[in-house]
Amino acid sequence: MELIKTPKVENVRMLDRYSKIPSQGTLYLTATHLIFVDPDAKKETWILHMHIASLEKLPLTTTGSPLLIRCKTFLSVTFVIPKERDCHDIYTTLQQLSQPSNVEDLYCFQYTSSAEDIPKSAGWDFDLQAEYKRMGVPNDHWCLTMLNKDYELCDTYPKYLYVPTTASTTVLMGSSRFRSKGRLPVLSYLHQNKASISRCSQPLSGFSARCLEDEQMLNHVLKTNPNSNFMYVVDTRPKINAMANRAAGKGYENEAFYENIKFHFLGVENIHVMRNSLTKITETCEQKNPTMNSFLSGLESSGWLKHIKSILDTSWFIAQALEDGINVVVHCSDGWDRTAQVCSLASLLLDPYYRTIKGFQALIEKDWLAFGHKFSERCGHVQSESKEVSPVFTQLLDATWQLTQQFPLTFEFNERFLLTLHDHVMSCQFGTFIGNCEKDRLDLRLSERTFSLWGYMDYHLNEYINPVYLEDETPGILVPNLCPQNIKFWRGMYCRFESGVHPREPLGDLLLATCDHSHSLEDHIKYLTKKITSIKSLLLNSNEKRKSKTKLNMLKSDDTNVLDNKYLYEKSSQLKASDDNHPLKLDIKEKERPQSINLLEQSQGVQDVMKDLESVALDWKTLRNITECVCSTPFDHFSRKYHCRRCGDVFCIRCIDKQVILPGHVTQKAVPVCRPCYDKIQGNVVEISE
Repeated sequence: MELIKTPKVENVRMLDRYSKIPSQGTLYLTATHLIFVDPDAKKETWILHMHIASLEKLPLTTTGSPLLIRCKTFLSVTFVIPKERDCHDIYTTLQQLSQPSNVEDLYCFQYTSSAEDIPKSAGWDFDLQAEYKRMGVPNDHWCLTMLNKDYELCDTYPKYLYVPTTASTTVLMGSSRFRSKGRLPVLSYLHQNKASISRCSQPLSGFSARCLEDEQMLNHVLKTNPNSNFMYVVDTRPKINAMANRAAGKGYENEAFYENIKFHFLGVENIHVMRNSLTKITETCEQKNPTMNSFLSGLESSGWLKHIKSILDTSWFIAQALEDGINVVVHCSDGWDRTAQVCSLASLLLDPYYRTIKGFQALIEKDWLAFGHKFSERCGHVQSESKEVSPVFTQLLDATWQLTQQFPLTFEFNERFLLTLHDHVMSCQFGTFIGNCEKDRLDLRLSERTFSLWGYMDYHLNEYINPVYLEDETPGILVPNLCPQNIKFWRGMYCRFESGVHPREPLGDLLLATCDHSHSLEDHIKYLTKKITSIKSLLLNSNEKRKSKTKLNMLKSDDTNVLDNKYLYEKSSQLKASDDNHPLKLDIKEKERPQSINLLEQSQGVQDVMKDLESVALDWKTLRNITECVCSTPFDHFSRKYHCRRCGDVFCIRCIDKQVILPGHVTQKAVPVCRPCYDKIQGNVVEISE
């Protein structure tokens, strides 16, 4: 790639605030990654260009030119490069590679999944209409409108919109014109008791403007629920912010014009406050010599936990209203940031389906991707206004993690699922989160040209399962305790690269590995039981045949005794005359043949069992104290370690990129195996087929 002027720099030092002696090695700059290799410590550090949040050239030192890199994954690292010119080249190159000016230059358009054989079409099958059908829509009160099929009504909404059956086209179009960005009230979630969450943007009301169609629209939404004679309109913003917007001709609903509504401001701050808050939390986590006082004061001054609590409080208010049978209409300013957060979290509290892996993916597809959260702008995928970047989606994952801590048995997914989701939203490796709305993704033809994150995650599904999840014990609605002391700092997200702080193996990984091994052994036991039963049946059948033959021969002998001697003499003469068709010989053959076949079948059955015993790892190596893979790739505390299901050894992701249906199991499901075992299994398959 012509852009890379300095592809390799030697004698580079990597500073780690937890190590007294810095690592020294070679820095490689590729088209997609910055890679630091320390051969003495057998350590590799890989930084995806798209994960780089900021670059800073620090003042020159006697040992070289320091380059500070902060990542969107909360990794912070400083490389001291011997020559200032090399440092400048790497700095300018990384600036261009980490923030392309054109969306077509993003990583997803070059990424190929050759190692894992995942089809490009995998994961692109989400059906918005099917998700609404699961909720029981359309019905007598809600129907599908095709007014937005060409994105003319609202270009940031999905083409399929569900609106009150009684709302006319005139009302829908009038309401759309009166709402910011044309984002009129439409259905987001329907509860089984007919209460609903509808979402929209702020009205263009100013200080006194009104719109009869918009007023009628909210009245139609109210009438979709026959169980309540009023509904809530929730403005997620602080009231002072909404009042400031009135000066710009926007604002909020006037209760004097809208009948039977109860209006609530719920005080979630805007994207700029959230961005500054995350910056402060990052600085707090990067303190060189943190003390208890400095960490706690930094955490408190950032306001991060306060913001997470306010998002959860608002979501819980909405969930409670629906549980009580009351409709809620939700908006913020434009309805694609705070509205997406609270609508999806309220649904998560109400509906157990959204606490499964497939359900959570559907929730993100519906409330974030389809309804136009601006992922490319908020995550800084391409060069744009830095003021548009904000950790809105990170906050959704943080709030979800808070709920998983309070209800550990009710979520099918684990922490790794949330971390993987966060990192790949930023990585641009997959096309799922590219663009700012559904129309953008269709225009870019992402489902044809790129891989889906959902397809990748489905391939690695066993990594994301919560081993203590109990589907039968999951309640309909979660009732969280949102008192301040219950809102926790998510160390696993913001401090996960601090190897000096928590070097021990994550308990979740150990538990997941134990569960995987147990399931493998249980499946193997079922297989062996089935095999042994079939061999027993074979033995019983052969014994029955032998007994039948013996009885038959005895009957023949008895019949022969009653014959006279003359007949016996004549019969024996005939037998001698025809040696080849000798009945006695035939009888002997018939006796011997089942026995020989029997023995062959028995020995074959034993061989099959022995072969199947060798195909399943009865003992898995412990994850503890394994510092590197057989390929010499080092394991950090945050590296995922994988067991081969056939040999039980521990490998890195690069050495266990194959999945195969393993002999010796009842469940015919592909499982991860290392490359040598994969080659052996494939060789066995070829041998049998030949």
